[in-house]
Amino acid sequence: MRTTSLYRLSAVVAVGALTLAGCGSRGGSPAAGSSTGGGGGTVVEIGVDAPLTGSLAALGLGIQNSSDLAVKTANKTNEVPGVTFKLVAKDDQASPTIGQQNATALVADSSVVGVVGPLNSSVAQSMQKVFDDANVTEVSPANTNPSLTQGPNWQTAKARPYKSYFRVVTTDAIQGPFAADYVYNDLHITKVATVNDGKTYGAGLAMTFTDEFKKLGGTVTVAQTISDTSTDYSAVVNAVKNSGAQLLYYGGEYPQGGPLSKQLKAAGANIPVMGGDGMQDPTYIKLAGAASNGDYATVPGAPISTLASAKTFISDYTAGGYSSPYSVYGGYSYDATWSLIEAVKSVVSANGGKVPSSSADFRQKVETAMASVAFDGVTGHVSFDQYGDTGNKQLTMYKVEAGAWDNGIKVGTFNG
Repeated sequence: MRTTSLYRLSAVVAVGALTLAGCGSRGGSPAAGSSTGGGGGTVVEIGVDAPLTGSLAALGLGIQNSSDLAVKTANKTNEVPGVTFKLVAKDDQASPTIGQQNATALVADSSVVGVVGPLNSSVAQSMQKVFDDANVTEVSPANTNPSLTQGPNWQTAKARPYKSYFRVVTTDAIQGPFAADYVYNDLHITKVATVNDGKTYGAGLAMTFTDEFKKLGGTVTVAQTISDTSTDYSAVVNAVKNSGAQLLYYGGEYPQGGPLSKQLKAAGANIPVMGGDGMQDPTYIKLAGAASNGDYATVPGAPISTLASAKTFISDYTAGGYSSPYSVYGGYSYDATWSLIEAVKSVVSANGGKVPSSSADFRQKVETAMASVAFDGVTGHVSFDQYGDTGNKQLTMYKVEAGAWDNGIKVGTFNG
């Protein structure tokens, strides 16, 4: 197809349901590097950068597919007249180094105007300055570390480090304390052990949990750090078992969390394991086996399956024939992608119905427009505060029952 001009709106991940009712995605998941689209006019590409291979692929593929569905919806409903969106997928393998390489390559292409992602907070740290220097808007469907939007001193002096960075999920400044409050006040547990994987997300989540748990009057009996490449947790398991902890709080993701729970229970420490959104995936249960029963995980937002706003997304995702589930970040990926589509629509509308001729001008205007984006999406109302954080502060506590994650045992927020 010939077009008058080409812009690449790259969605870096590791969702806007105003027009979702018309969505009718068809076909399976596109291969990495592929693109889908339709219609005519100016082509604006949306790329997805997520861990599409490796141990976190279950999350990454859900992100990719959900972004693909948003793009197909926008094209079918002619959301931005004169613009056809296309999708380009990239695999960062959950590596900050690869993520930064991808960001550098995308910025070097003057057609790139915005991004969605990534999945991992540590990968985001390697990308933020690259995108910000080029005024390339970045919207994450999954990052939860508070420092990404509020700076390294977020606990005492919040300061937004990068004006181009936004996210549609709430932060660990709320997620960790929400979990601590549940452990202390709902489960009536006063002694816990903590383990984290040493990465930005895991260490930060364990820290916010610990701080709040101690404020409530709880005791952390032992705090351990493991490598995210570890497979033998015997030393950590023994330390936890001998500490008298009534629960183990894990800051990290399911590739290590599942085996850790399995080895802990096998050693005779019959206590529950709790973690954050990086744990809440069916793969965690596969890795932990029967030991996962009774374990917990928190996830930002209300359960997608219970939201009226998500019904069409779920049915259209199923109809789309995707080979992988939308997973825990699916709704957020759709909304993150749609927020950029909304920003592009605002810029094009203000420019007489045309994409700005200067790519630098287009980038700057999309970045500015993002701050004012607001719509009712799959996950609820989507908007951003002065730090680029979402206005949706809800979280859900999930529990493994009979070999499966339940539909959420508590939905709420933290106002401590």
